[in-house]
Amino acid sequence: MEFRQLGRSGFKVPVLSLGTGTFGGGNDFFRNWGTTGVAEATRIVDIALDAGVTMFDSADVYSDGLAEEILGKTIKGRRDRVLVSTKATFRKGGGPNDVGSSRHHLIPAIEDSLRRLGTDYIDLFQLHGFDAATPVEEALGVLDDFVRAGKIRYIGCSNFSGWHLMKSLAVSERYGLARYVAHQAYYSLVGRDYEWELMPLALDQGVGAVVWSPLGWGRLTGKIRRNQPRPQVSRLPGTLDDAPPVPDEHLYNVVDAIDGVAKETGKSVPQIAINWLLQRPTVSTVIIGARNEEQLRMNLGSVGWSLSAAQVAKLDAASEVTFPYPYWHQRGFAERNPFPTVR
Repeated sequence: MEFRQLGRSGFKVPVLSLGTGTFGGGNDFFRNWGTTGVAEATRIVDIALDAGVTMFDSADVYSDGLAEEILGKTIKGRRDRVLVSTKATFRKGGGPNDVGSSRHHLIPAIEDSLRRLGTDYIDLFQLHGFDAATPVEEALGVLDDFVRAGKIRYIGCSNFSGWHLMKSLAVSERYGLARYVAHQAYYSLVGRDYEWELMPLALDQGVGAVVWSPLGWGRLTGKIRRNQPRPQVSRLPGTLDDAPPVPDEHLYNVVDAIDGVAKETGKSVPQIAINWLLQRPTVSTVIIGARNEEQLRMNLGSVGWSLSAAQVAKLDAASEVTFPYPYWHQRGFAERNPFPTVR
C-alpha cells in the first residue's frame, strides 16, 4: 500500500482509507448504505489491515453514532495499528446548540466521539461542514485546544467552499492556531467540481484531499449503463437526480469511456474510477466503502497498478464539463495562472 503526505504536514496516510458509513444502519438514511454489524465489520477491518489500509473514517452522525461504536469495537486491542478519522458539525439532537461548530457543540461532540471509539486520541478530526453562524476563530480555537491536549493529532474540514477554507487558513496563520491539513471533499469522474477552485487552493496552500464518494454516489459501480434497468440495490434513492446532479447522457458517456479502458486493462469500472482519482493532484487518500467482504476486495484492486497517460486522457475527455465563470476565463491564461488544475 502506498502512503502519501497529508497536505503540508508530516503525517502519512494510505492512499485508500475505509469509510464506515456502512457500519450500523441505525436509521433509514444509512440503512441504504449498509447494515454491517460488529462481527462482519471486524472481518472487513481485518481484511483492510492485511492489505495495508490502516485509516478508517467515520462521523458522529453515521447511524447516530453507531458507526463509531462499531469501529471502536473492531479496533480494540490494536489501536496502535490504525489511524482513525472522524467528523462533527451536523445536527446531533433537537436543541438549538446541538449543531454547528460552536464551542458549546464541538467540545461534547469530540468527547463523545472519543468515548464511542474507545480511544483517547483521534488521528484526524474534521469539521463536517462550514458553520457560518460561528466565528471561525471560535471553531479553530476549540480544535487547537484539543490538539494541544493531545486528543486530536491533525485537523481538517469537509465540504467547505474555497473562501471557507482560505478564511480558516488565514485565521490559523494570524493567531498561531492548528491548521487544516486535509479537506474531505466529493470528487469523482462524474463530479469534478472540486477541480474548479478547491484543487488550485489545495495546491497553493498544501491541503490534502480526502476523497469521499469516489464512485459518484454509486453511479460508477458498473451497474448503471444506458438502456439498462436500474439495479435494485443502490445508494441512489428514487431517481438519479436525488444524488449530486449528473445528466444521464454525461453519465453514460463516462461509463462508456470507462468500459473501453476496462477492456484494455482487465480492471473493473470501480477500480478504474478510483485509480483515476489517485493520479489527480492533491489527492492524499480515497475513502472506499464496502457493504461486504466482496466489495472491499474489489475496491482494494484499485491500487498496485496505474492507468496509462492515454487512458487518463480518454477518461478526462469523457468526463470534462464546461467550467463556470471565472474559471473558464482563467484557463485561457495558463502562462501566468497555472493552478486551474489539469487539462
